[in-house]
This record gives sequence, structure tokens and C-alpha cells, in this order.
Amino acid sequence: MKPNHIAIIMDGNGRWARHRNKSRRFGHKLGAICARDIVRYVGAQEIKYLTLYAFSTENWDRPSKEIELLMNLFIETLENEIDDLDDNNVRIRFIGKKEELKKSLISKIEKAELRTRDNQGLNLFVALAYGARWDIVNATRTLLDKIQDGEINQKDIDQDLFSSFLQLGGIPDPDLLIRTGGEKRISNFLLWNIAYSELFFCDCLWPDFKSKDLDKAVEFFNTRQRRYGASV
Repeated sequence: MKPNHIAIIMDGNGRWARHRNKSRRFGHKLGAICARDIVRYVGAQEIKYLTLYAFSTENWDRPSKEIELLMNLFIETLENEIDDLDDNNVRIRFIGKKEELKKSLISKIEKAELRTRDNQGLNLFVALAYGARWDIVNATRTLLDKIQDGEINQKDIDQDLFSSFLQLGGIPDPDLLIRTGGEKRISNFLLWNIAYSELFFCDCLWPDFKSKDLDKAVEFFNTRQRRYGASV
């Protein structure tokens, strides 16, 4: 059985480059190529949803030169890949605090989302300037505003209603979360949404992650008995 929604923490670009005496830019560029290949492969497997963690709220603490490098790389990648995404019926959307991004990147994001909005294949979500704690706080603020405006009755609030105000509101929760790079933590990614996700951690650094590695993660997923807290 294939997971309906896969989420990936793409970790290890910098370490991959350092181990090979290459620049961090080189590692990030190869990481972008790897992301492209995985998107193509996931789409070919007829998996419906894929969410990639590309840049977290904590990543703003990185050196300014690296942040500028990453912002420019995101722009370059969108420019290079949008035709391929559209041709392969992929719908791309971005989650996170987008207003903090460069205006030129925001413009590319809006154009990409508009161009692919009618595509019916893979739903690709890219998390930029995203943090799950921010996501939950932002959803709470939005919900409170609607209560104050009389649009929502406080008595009607339940988990489903709250979920609808999150960045992935209306999207099925990830069945499988993959993290590359050897670390075994969630790093503030989709904390609400992955409450019952199966977690797969692999040691390979992101630029080395191939379709066969994703297949291993799916094989692991298929060994799990998903009980959602219920007894056997």
C-alpha cells in the first residue's frame, strides 16, 4: 500500500558539501536537483501529496550570505522547474510566513501557484519560512479573529475546525515522514499534522537520497500497523 501523503525533511546539504571540500552553494544546488528528481518519482508513483521542508523559521539565524544564496537558489529553481512541473500535471503550493521572503521570490511563488492551480496530479507543498509552532499560533489567531467577528461560535471548535486553519488545512495529514541526514528529530515541522505519521529516519545526506531510498521508506511504512492509539 502506498502512503497518500509523504512529508520530507531534506537535511544534509551543507554536510554533504563539507565532506567533499565543496562550497555550501554546491551542496544546496545538488539538493535542489535531488528534490526535483524525488518530485518526479513521487508523481510517477501516483502518490497524491508531497510536502518538502525547504527553509524553516529557524534558518533565518544562518549567516546572511547563506540566506541570500538560498533565496536566489529558490528563485532559480522555480524558474528552471516550473515548465516541467506544469507539463507533469503537478500543482505546487507554498506554506509558511511568505511575507518574510524576498519580493522577487514572492512574485515567482505567486506565478507558479497560479500557473499550476488547475493541475490534477501530484499536490506538491513546499515549506518556506515555515515553523510548526508559528503555524499553530497563526491558526489560533485567525480562529480568534473569526470568533470575535461572529463568524464562528466558540462551542463549534473541535480538532477538525482548528486543523482547517493550519497551513495544510483541508489536506490529509502525512502518512509517512522521512528525514535524511542521520538526525532523529522533527525540527519544528508539521507538529500538529504528524501526530500519527510513521517516522522514517535515514543516515544518507539529502543530495544522496534517491528513488531507491524512498522505496525503502515506503517498504518500512508498509510494515507498520497503524492503530491511531487503538488496541490491536
